[in-house]
Amino acid sequence: MPGFRILVHSAAKVRRERTDNLDAALAVVERHGRRLEEGASATEEGGGLIRRYEPVQQVVGRIELRGPGRIRAGIDVRGDGSAEAFTGRVRRRVVHQRQDESPYEALRRELSA
Repeated sequence: MPGFRILVHSAAKVRRERTDNLDAALAVVERHGRRLEEGASATEEGGGLIRRYEPVQQVVGRIELRGPGRIRAGIDVRGDGSAEAFTGRVRRRVVHQRQDESPYEALRRELSA
């Protein structure tokens, strides 16, 4: 079945959604991403004998977008509530945001090009 699949990973659970077009898929990605950003509240992990991980270094949620033409992209939500767009699956490449651009707008720009 052609279309776009969205996978939302959070709290050891995976939710799946499907849409027919890219605009609808990106709207679903942003809706889930904003929800995860609001609930993100990681604490420092480690220290002592192992490396210390700050909240900004921890991914507390990931929204993946898969579509026709091998589209693989998504959003990582960090423990401090920040988000970052990426493309690729195995080799992820961060989508750099322009000034005053949200990660969702950067992802939309990247996939629309």
